[in-house]
Amino acid sequence: MITRQWLAAGVCALLAALAAGIAVPTTALADETTAQDPPKVDLVLDVSGSMRARDIDGDSRMAAAKQAFNEVLDATPEDVQLGIRTLGADYPGDDRKTGCKDTAQLYPVGPLDRTEAKTAVATLTPTGWTPIGPALLKAADDLEGGNGSKRIVLISDGEDTCAPLDPCEVAREIAARGIGLTIDTLGLVPNAKLRVQLSCIAEATGGTFTSVEHTDELTDRVNQLVDRAAEPVVVPKGVEGAGACAKAPTLQSGLYTDREEFGQQRWYRVDVLPGQELRASVSVAADRRVDPSYGLLLRAVTVHGREIVRGEAADNGRTDALSTGLRYPKAELDDDVEDDVKPAAETVCLQVTNSFSPAAGVKTTPGLPLELTIDVVDGPGGSSDVASFGLGRGWWLLGVLVLAGFLVGVLWGWLSRWRVAVWRTN
Repeated sequence: MITRQWLAAGVCALLAALAAGIAVPTTALADETTAQDPPKVDLVLDVSGSMRARDIDGDSRMAAAKQAFNEVLDATPEDVQLGIRTLGADYPGDDRKTGCKDTAQLYPVGPLDRTEAKTAVATLTPTGWTPIGPALLKAADDLEGGNGSKRIVLISDGEDTCAPLDPCEVAREIAARGIGLTIDTLGLVPNAKLRVQLSCIAEATGGTFTSVEHTDELTDRVNQLVDRAAEPVVVPKGVEGAGACAKAPTLQSGLYTDREEFGQQRWYRVDVLPGQELRASVSVAADRRVDPSYGLLLRAVTVHGREIVRGEAADNGRTDALSTGLRYPKAELDDDVEDDVKPAAETVCLQVTNSFSPAAGVKTTPGLPLELTIDVVDGPGGSSDVASFGLGRGWWLLGVLVLAGFLVGVLWGWLSRWRVAVWRTN
């Protein structure tokens, strides 16, 4: 009985030691969330003459779209500002020039009045042309301003009829504005050409394409996209890199977006103080057909052209995006420097170079989408930041476990000797 009591006491002591170690308080992370404007969604609906076709659950495509819109309006989150734009809803004639201007804001982007929006949708009648490109340009204008998420949801049953204004090129131009706008597309018929066009529009802005053939599928998908707009996102800031470091913009910590032409170099500047570390990463996406075998280079150099560090990546056509990064820790000032002397920042020049080449017949403008992440943080210095024997901040847990093991060993040895002494006595 005495032995069991001692063993129980030893186990309790071990658990207490472990609990004490695990309960070591950690530094709370600061809430870095910044105030965001309400998310905005513009539903762009094709109301061209082909929407009269009765091939969705025995009803017309227009009726299916209206039913889906009514259900989506009922389910739209309160914090989402929603608008509705039409294309091909007003001009029934044969004049192509007039028909390709037929796009209008049916309900303005803003706080949602569900009754008013439903009433506006109920008035729609399939009428005219399919000016997808012009409608996307106008929808992008509808969503201008603010730092919240922006999303266009395009619903169409046919290809654009207003070439040469290619809607895929329009989507690339919208992405090049750097306003953080995503275009999602939904096709109402299983058409190969329509799939190619709507997929290209979506991919140019990081959106998605979905083919739907039933009313409930359309409702569910639009609801998902509207809900997704309400999710918190980091919107990249548009920036225009320069052709040389001397003329490059100076960037702070953050997420940036730019456009880089095929084989072009883009330069950016970052100021790094002594004791800080620069962490930079870049990705370039092939949003159109490119030749296989391409690469991406990110270099950090001094203002005098001396290379500090580089990151590079290459591929042979298996992926549509390349990413690479680098880290540059700047040493702290010497101890003999006076405390009242303000340290001077070092200007680091970041050079981004790609070796993508366009496939035959592919337009080279606008450039490829580029996303750049800059993070300037305090460099390793204190014991809480420096890796200890390769364990990082987990060194204290190892110490607790070693100490606990030592105490258990001593306790077990003492109990063993005590049991032997009792046995000999008896």
